[in-house]
Amino acid sequence: MTGECRTRRVCHLTSVHRPDDVRIFAKECRTLASAGYEVHLLAVGAQTASRDGVTVHGVGDRSGGRLRRMTVSVSSLHRAAIALDAALYHLHDPELLPVGVRLRARGKIVVYDAHEDLPRDLLSKRYLGPFRRPMSWPVERLENVACRRLSAVVAATPAIRDRFAEVNGRTVLVNNYPLIDEFVSGGDARWSARAASVAYVGGISRHRGIGEAVAAMARLPPGVDGTLDLAGSFADPTLRDALSRTDGWRRVREHGILDREGVRRLLSKARAGLVGFHPTPAQVVAQPIKMFEYMAAGIPVIASDFPLWRRLIEGARCGVLVDPTNASAIASAVQFLLTTHDEAEEMGRRGRRLVEETCNWRLEGEKLVRLYDDLLGELQAS
Repeated sequence: MTGECRTRRVCHLTSVHRPDDVRIFAKECRTLASAGYEVHLLAVGAQTASRDGVTVHGVGDRSGGRLRRMTVSVSSLHRAAIALDAALYHLHDPELLPVGVRLRARGKIVVYDAHEDLPRDLLSKRYLGPFRRPMSWPVERLENVACRRLSAVVAATPAIRDRFAEVNGRTVLVNNYPLIDEFVSGGDARWSARAASVAYVGGISRHRGIGEAVAAMARLPPGVDGTLDLAGSFADPTLRDALSRTDGWRRVREHGILDREGVRRLLSKARAGLVGFHPTPAQVVAQPIKMFEYMAAGIPVIASDFPLWRRLIEGARCGVLVDPTNASAIASAVQFLLTTHDEAEEMGRRGRRLVEETCNWRLEGEKLVRLYDDLLGELQAS
């Protein structure tokens, strides 16, 4: 293999995410392959195969729980990464940072993709109880020490970028915006033919507002038809059991985890999308992909009234902001969007326009390719 070919070989690693993860595979890996890179993805439990110009390598299996994943799986990924001998390695999980530091010591280019602000996210983990805050500081310290030694950091939100920019001067914002071609502008159905439904897509938990969402459905006034369509899985099965015994549950339809086509079909028939996250430290500065996918699908958004989200949604006039802890406020927003057809449809059009013009993966993918071009160009010049 010539040196020039070797410098085009890049490798993404994940010990946590599925091999078909949308950000990792469908967006980043496919974009880089289209730009002429030889792209490999090492993923735990994957089936080894080539697809869309990306070679996926299965490493180990997903059995054994979190401890095995953080020890045996990480070691297996490290060995596979060395054997692949890529010029650039792109890490997607915090537990892979020690691997990144070792690869960097071998002279490799190493990029860390910060999907979330882990220290702030730990503060919202109820199962950690009183250990949440004591764990957050050392995790942040370790993450910062490792990232200071890496070649670059890719940040999924502006808040994450601002944090890592103080640690690594080569921190690039690559927003997790949607692939707009996945969604048909305006959906498949005429607005008047759509069901009287509000969709929620993604992980389902207390701090993501499922309790208030279900309670809101019970507070719709008589004569207002409305259904809450849930696409995702419950983080806590006991929470689902408790909610299933409430009045609002009779207006809920569960779809389970849907593939990308299933998500597209669901949103093409809904009249609004809900993202009622609670105001935890991580969530108030998050940019949930579901919010932008609702916009891409041409439906208005019912969203928590956080400053970042307010600027976006009020600026585009593409949805309704609510107090996510107030079920009555959510019910009022649902009623408005299900009964005010012309305004709801126009909000959906404005959201779609925002995605088409600025909040889309095509523009973000170009930033990722530029980063790779710069890093590998410097390697060739050295």
